Amino acid sequence: MKAIVTGGCGFIASHVTDRLVNLGHEVTVIDNMSTGFRENICHHLESKSIKLLEFDLGNLKKTEKALKGADAVFHLAANADVRHGLEDSFRDIDRNLIVTYNILEAMRKSDVKKILFSSTAATYGEPDVFPTPETYHPRQTSFYGASKIACEGLIEAFSEAYGMQAWMYRFVSIQGERHPHGVTYDFVKKLKANPKQLEILGDGTARKSYLHVEDCVDGFFLGFGKATGRTNLFNLGHEEYVNVKKMADIVTSEMGLKEVKYNFTGGERGWVGDSPLVHLDTGRMRALGWKPKISIEETVRRTVRWLLANPYVYKR
Repeated sequence: MKAIVTGGCGFIASHVTDRLVNLGHEVTVIDNMSTGFRENICHHLESKSIKLLEFDLGNLKKTEKALKGADAVFHLAANADVRHGLEDSFRDIDRNLIVTYNILEAMRKSDVKKILFSSTAATYGEPDVFPTPETYHPRQTSFYGASKIACEGLIEAFSEAYGMQAWMYRFVSIQGERHPHGVTYDFVKKLKANPKQLEILGDGTARKSYLHVEDCVDGFFLGFGKATGRTNLFNLGHEEYVNVKKMADIVTSEMGLKEVKYNFTGGERGWVGDSPLVHLDTGRMRALGWKPKISIEETVRRTVRWLLANPYVYKR
């Protein structure tokens, strides 16, 4: 098939691009390079196995032109950092909701019928049911989560109105090779600057389920291959979870550091919208035969090793 990958120079999307190329599909990556890294897909550019279009998906006319003749859109372009929504409340609306509308409208005009969408566990806000199922009705606590659940609603509406088919995935925090932001990224950056002390947002007790990017992409493609509904919604996460202090212990251990002093900023959450517990029910995806292969500890260690070996991600 002819596949479009939005945000394809980014973390998860570049791994999706890898998988599509390995499966023999024709791939066009669209990225405005605001947070993506050309290094993530340079091996494909050198071999000319993909086409890269550098423009902003906020431009509807360019988006329409790029999608003509496509069979499926793998839509992963977004503002992916929850915290930045506090600094600019329009950022998530602009980068997530409006861009998703443009994708859907361009699909409608170009008669593209399939979309795979990267949603988020943040759509559940701060749930009181754990593990949290897809049927849970949340109270929104972040602009990021609110914009993503609005995107899901738009995708469902377009699917019903125009005969499209959608696969939507609510991820926990994804880590692994090419990881460009988040707790492990922050810890490595801080420890490289000062290997004796580490500031930890919150009190270290927040518990999160993390997933390696390979397991995430496996779920992405398995759902696409097996789920046949008009709109298909899946959680993707690990059956395990760890607290933030344990994450710090793993990072310092992998970096070979000892006697690091942890400085906690206090409170059960790191920032407004940061849920103290993220643990998803992945029964729907497991029923299709999926389960994570990589433990959370190994995921974090592999992330640290990659970050140390690829300092370019800290130069942006």
